[in-house]
Amino acid sequence: MTEQTVKLAVIVGSVREGRIGLTVANWLADQARGHEGLDVDLVDLADFPLSLVLPGFGSAPDPEAARTLGSLTPRLAAADAYVVVTPEYNHSFPASLKNVIDWHDRQWRAKPVGFVSYGGLSGGLRAVEQLRLVFAELHAVTVRDTVSFHGVWSRFDDAGVPNDPQGCEGAAKVLLDQLTWWARTLLEGRAAHPYAA
Repeated sequence: MTEQTVKLAVIVGSVREGRIGLTVANWLADQARGHEGLDVDLVDLADFPLSLVLPGFGSAPDPEAARTLGSLTPRLAAADAYVVVTPEYNHSFPASLKNVIDWHDRQWRAKPVGFVSYGGLSGGLRAVEQLRLVFAELHAVTVRDTVSFHGVWSRFDDAGVPNDPQGCEGAAKVLLDQLTWWARTLLEGRAAHPYAA
């Protein structure tokens, strides 16, 4: 029996000017493309500027937000699993990431989320711990193992290749193995018994 291909959305959480997040996300996406059974979609939140003003419950978004959601939401909905690539800002995650999470609801349900974080001494791990709480509220399943880059600005060369690839590639494999297992398990579960939240 051939195992089902998992559609993985790699989400670039930072939209800050001069960010290194896209370098980190491109590296992870390349790792995922080399991982058997994954179909990768790189979703850069800088391409989807969403208003911070959410519509009232039961109300339609304004036309500009509706256009942005028309491009973004189907890509998130099509994913069977997610990897969120996040920096740590002031012991937490970027507002741009929280905003996109809050604009969506059912897209995350009963799907697995993995994390790649980066930053200074903490490697972005405090952002990940807070994101676990957010995704639990949305009925998503977060995988245990992460990839974190401490002192990220010295970890990649000018071509976006890690200076010490062995450790981070091993961590990425563990993360992607777990994420793939959860994605397939939850796909089967949702097919057999639709998830009710």
